[in-house]
Amino acid sequence: MKTLRLRPGKERSLLRRHPWIFESAIAKGGGDAGETVRIEADDGRFLAWAAFSPHSKIRARAWGFDEQQRIDAAFMGSRVTRAVAARERFELPSDGVRVVHGEADGLPGLIVDRYGDTLVAQFLSAGAERWKSVLADALLAVTGLEKLYERSDASGREREGLAPAAGWLRGSGPTERVIREHAWQLTLDIATGHKTGFYLDQRDSRGRFAEMARHRRFRRVLNCFCYTGGFTVAAMSGLQAAGALDQAELLSIDSSLPALQRARAHVALNGFEGTRAEFLDADVNASLRRFLDEGRSFDAIVLDPPKFAPTVAHAERAARAYKDLNRLALKLLEPGGVLLTFSCSGGIGADLFHKIVASAGIDAGVDGYISERLGAAPDHPMTIEFPEGEYLKGLVVVRK
Repeated sequence: MKTLRLRPGKERSLLRRHPWIFESAIAKGGGDAGETVRIEADDGRFLAWAAFSPHSKIRARAWGFDEQQRIDAAFMGSRVTRAVAARERFELPSDGVRVVHGEADGLPGLIVDRYGDTLVAQFLSAGAERWKSVLADALLAVTGLEKLYERSDASGREREGLAPAAGWLRGSGPTERVIREHAWQLTLDIATGHKTGFYLDQRDSRGRFAEMARHRRFRRVLNCFCYTGGFTVAAMSGLQAAGALDQAELLSIDSSLPALQRARAHVALNGFEGTRAEFLDADVNASLRRFLDEGRSFDAIVLDPPKFAPTVAHAERAARAYKDLNRLALKLLEPGGVLLTFSCSGGIGADLFHKIVASAGIDAGVDGYISERLGAAPDHPMTIEFPEGEYLKGLVVVRK
């Protein structure tokens, strides 16, 4: 077994069971891509078993912290079994579910979502890549499914020195899927959709937005970066339940025409009146500025932009982008109106995001109550040992 020896004092995070070992913490040692290595403190004490990644700044990712463990096929199977069992404890109002959530489930670099009868996996680390075949077999054995599609085409693969990969790993067939979420249906294509096909992490926030729409009876809703219209469908569902849909106007903006076409189809699929929803293929920032010039306003705005800061190194530039978006949105928000604003950037922490939104409010001359904090659905867990798992942050701001 190859060994990585750490520099003095660099063992503290591993003693707290944090799974990452950075290049700068290593005094000596190495291995092949994805190979299991023994991690030792500078005095030779055992710390962890980890998968080595020769290209990444995260030079190793811990599989486990018990010296008696064997990192083999049985180990991978037990981790998959535990992850699947954990989801059965949650009441998830959907048949689209995150089955494995990387480090939070003790499987660093592995993301697996279930869409009905099909699993979609991302192998994003050298360790997950090395164990791909074993993990694929374990996932199907534990879930009882027969289809597994790979979507290892995310940017994280490049940082691990891995080429993009996509296609059927097990089974075959069409890649279009229809899932149930709350009281509505949504469609996706596992081959071309964002991430593994859809943003399952926003499930609870979409449900909450439907409740707000029902209670507040929104009249003018603006959904920015709407993708395939999940928040639009949620608002229409809530407004219909309140008997207020026929008085409402909903505008959804995205720069992807295929996504907007699917969003429009979602309105029809769920039986809503299509004339109440408008879809705009445009740049969000430019559109918000134009709305201000036109004197328009909205009593509900959703800001769910793409990842601006994948790492802390990108945080400063991303903070400026988030601030400008929120400044414009707050100026467009009617008094008493509701802003749902999100950041899915791992490089932007919850405290920093709060400060960015506060600064945006000051520049906009707008004060507001933070009535709720939102985050990823419970099948996308953050663990005690791995706070970096809290990548999705959301605030509900009510303009005073």
